Amino acid sequence: MRIGLVTEGGYPYAAGETGLWCDRLVRGLPRHEFELYALSRSAGQEARGLLPLPGHVTRVRTAAPWAPGDDGRTYSRRERRRFTAGFEDLVRGICADGTEAAGSFAAGLYELAALAREQGGMYAALRSETAVRTVEAGCRAPGAGRSVAAARVPDLLEFVDALERMLRPLSLDWYEDPGLGAVDVCHAAAGGVAALPGLLAKRFFGVPLLVTEYGVALRTHYLEHGGDDRPALRALLAAFHGRLAGEIYAGADLLTPGNAHARRWQERCGAPRERLRTVYPGMEADRFAAVGEDPDRGDPDTLVWVGRVEPAKDLIGLLHAFAEVRRAAPDTRLRIFATAAVPGYLADCRSLAAQLFPDEAADARTVGENPVSFEEIGGPETPSPADAYGAGRIVLLSSVIEGFPLTLAEAMFCGRATVSTDVGAVREVIGGTGLVVPPRNPRALADACLALLRDPERAQRLGAAGRARALELFTVEQNVAAFEDGYQLLLARGSARPDGEVPFERPAEARVPGHWTTPTWAPPVTPAPDPEAAA
Repeated sequence: MRIGLVTEGGYPYAAGETGLWCDRLVRGLPRHEFELYALSRSAGQEARGLLPLPGHVTRVRTAAPWAPGDDGRTYSRRERRRFTAGFEDLVRGICADGTEAAGSFAAGLYELAALAREQGGMYAALRSETAVRTVEAGCRAPGAGRSVAAARVPDLLEFVDALERMLRPLSLDWYEDPGLGAVDVCHAAAGGVAALPGLLAKRFFGVPLLVTEYGVALRTHYLEHGGDDRPALRALLAAFHGRLAGEIYAGADLLTPGNAHARRWQERCGAPRERLRTVYPGMEADRFAAVGEDPDRGDPDTLVWVGRVEPAKDLIGLLHAFAEVRRAAPDTRLRIFATAAVPGYLADCRSLAAQLFPDEAADARTVGENPVSFEEIGGPETPSPADAYGAGRIVLLSSVIEGFPLTLAEAMFCGRATVSTDVGAVREVIGGTGLVVPPRNPRALADACLALLRDPERAQRLGAAGRARALELFTVEQNVAAFEDGYQLLLARGSARPDGEVPFERPAEARVPGHWTTPTWAPPVTPAPDPEAAA
């Protein structure tokens, strides 16, 4: 089977969980061929090069949507009319409210894609005055939303600039054979703009499309731009991403959200339930085996927090909760392990910890020590995440915003009891093997911690149950098996290619370079001369 894997900002470039799960998937299916189509995110990522790839990765093609995209191509008068008609449909779908908007958006998107495929890039056309005036007319047209109707010239210019960058996948040369048009299944490793190449491969060639979202692209956009003080620009961008998400969900043959929280988002955006199949992230359980199989490891009076130090994790609330814990259990300590940090927020957390918990000393000759410590994973004491989780018996999650809580799953692999806030997919991951409290409620968080500190046997039982659940649901093996089942399911449904081609019609050996039937040890055969030709 030939699988075209489309990624954005991750594999085969970067580390991080997005790159890791793709790498595990590719390496876990060595009997299939993979072709990688990667959208990079920065010049630094391009400069670092690609990760080492296994031999069954037969092709790697990359593109840089962030780079200047002027290809020098301009359209003729006829092509400009065609562009204007398609762009008007696209803009009408973005700006208008109502049931017809989605159809108009899709018609415009595919018309622009067909034009780019036949005539080349659209850089000049999308950055032209015609494009700006078309967006302005769409915002002022009857039926346009109230928010976009208030758009001013700076909003229009910035939106057109963003739109040109987001539509650059339409102009890629990935779709002809050899390319995405020749694979058996296209697998988009994310939604949003990253899924556009797969959507076009399905449109042009009927290639079955599988879309995986561990973080819903539309939700991520809302979180990143929710504080924008330009409501018209925010509304235009949100409308584009919303229409694109709806078209991807309508066009995908199979959608694999990473959890029920993501699945609910997809259903609200119109994803058909019969095409949804939850596939949890796959994690390497072996990394946590030593800690998970040693229930006595770790200080029973130590609470552990692991993650990125940022406002969404609500460490301020966690510190206030720990103040309540210390009043009832003075020997308790809190160790915060930062995998990354927002510098200003980390400084605020350190300052609050110093105010709430003055340094304590055992006697008049001992140096004082704060019961809250801020540490980094990778040092001599905690060289790995498993060592961080193993520092205590109880692991905390205090977030106010969360998707799939990877640190919570890692804590479960380590056999640790958990206390978490009820956000995102936390309840789905925990499944009754830990304590869950409301977010932004330090008192509830403190009470749950004290309940486990006072009952270590209960904490141990919860940790063991959590480890069993993690081994059942969140391993690399189950993740890879679920995706392979998805690939087989798409092929079993038959071909939707316009030319009627069926999967596996061309045998695999037809793609082997050279004369595959001749052994490598055999000497080359010289054909005998033809007597008739000599005559």
